[in-house]
Amino acid sequence: MSAKSTISKEIFAPLDERMLGAVQVKRRTKKKIPFLATGGQGEYLTYICLSVTNKKPTQASITKVKQFEGSTSFVRRSQWMLDQLRQVNGIDPNRDSAEFDLLFENAFDQWVASTASEKCTFFQILHHTCQRYLTDKKPEFINCQSKIMGGNSILHSAADSVTSAVQKASQALNERGERLGRAEEKTEDMKNSAQQFAETAHKLAMKHKC
Repeated sequence: MSAKSTISKEIFAPLDERMLGAVQVKRRTKKKIPFLATGGQGEYLTYICLSVTNKKPTQASITKVKQFEGSTSFVRRSQWMLDQLRQVNGIDPNRDSAEFDLLFENAFDQWVASTASEKCTFFQILHHTCQRYLTDKKPEFINCQSKIMGGNSILHSAADSVTSAVQKASQALNERGERLGRAEEKTEDMKNSAQQFAETAHKLAMKHKC
């Protein structure tokens, strides 16, 4: 099982939440944290996760999850509601970059994703989630590539694929309906012809009988 699947299962599923996406990150600028503040657990991996509640009304949140060296489990650390997110900075709109900043009401972090593509995928999901679940106080997306904001996003591609599949299925049903319609017409014609033949045969039989 991948790390993200395990995070979804261990961190979010028990709280009746659904993880929409996650990106593995490292800080661009290291914070000076006292040894005791980290619990003395040494190196760790960090994931920024986006999740929603299964209960209505849906609540979306961003959670920082860590996995400390030598441990197979994951630990939930900081968490913010999505409406606390004020700005998403993609750093460079002209090239693929793994760097990004997140500005919340009470926090600011500078990150580097494990890969530029992983960051791009997370940004696409984040942007879509903000548009779907936030009516007010939507965060500002700056210095982001156009593929993150629309047009070529994986979400739009998936939507287009679904739409295409529905259209093909509808067309197939229409064609099937037309074929059935033509078959019914032929059956009706054959029925009428048989009835006319029977009536003609009956008349001829009565004529010869007379």
